Amino acid sequence: MRLDCFKLQDHAPELRPARGRRDWMDAAVDRVPYRCLPLSMANSSGWELTLPADVKIEWNGKDDKRAVKVFGYHPHWPVFANVTSHFGYGIVTFQTGYLFRTPPGWAVWASGPPNAPKDGIAPLTGLIETDWLPFSFTMNWKFTRPGAVEFKAGEAFCFITLAEHKALESVEPVIRSLDSDPALRDEYQAWSRSRTEFNAKLDVADPDALRQSWQRFYTRGESATGGAAPEGHATKRRLAEPKSE
Repeated sequence: MRLDCFKLQDHAPELRPARGRRDWMDAAVDRVPYRCLPLSMANSSGWELTLPADVKIEWNGKDDKRAVKVFGYHPHWPVFANVTSHFGYGIVTFQTGYLFRTPPGWAVWASGPPNAPKDGIAPLTGLIETDWLPFSFTMNWKFTRPGAVEFKAGEAFCFITLAEHKALESVEPVIRSLDSDPALRDEYQAWSRSRTEFNAKLDVADPDALRQSWQRFYTRGESATGGAAPEGHATKRRLAEPKSE
């Protein structure tokens, strides 16, 4: 399976596999947030588009397009043509510089980098039918309050991943009692007891619990009763670097 990325500009933003690291996760004591495997996996489950230049954006709180001001410079990437106030209402539009093409049934899901909050502005999310669409899409961010924000050169302004979106319409959510699956119920209850007991030991500074620091069932691909995850359990994601043809 391939994702075709047609460059629309000679100096289009860099497209790269998404980085798993986050500054706020690095800054935490013992880098504790990385122990959350779902969090870490989400960070790197796609590709990033990064800015070629520093960009500063200001919004005065009004709804018209002129209420947003963009500042920046790059000799080969015209900032004011690629970062604009197209919609008004404190929304900033970034040109991605690419036309993406996916296999039938697959779409591009575009948003900001996962788990990377940015003060004063929030990414808007889009689902694009890239299996037929013959034109590009934009990445949009919305100010959460009047003020100024900065995007640095090399910072990801758009995160893309793929979704087999047509298949979603065939999914039927079913609400069930946990007792209707006794094996799953027993596994869950064993995990719940283990977690409660472990946290209680941490609260009283039990030496063994402190040495372990945290339970690693999910990371190791194990259940609390010793069962194993299916082959293919992932703890890291390394996506392909874009190549040129």
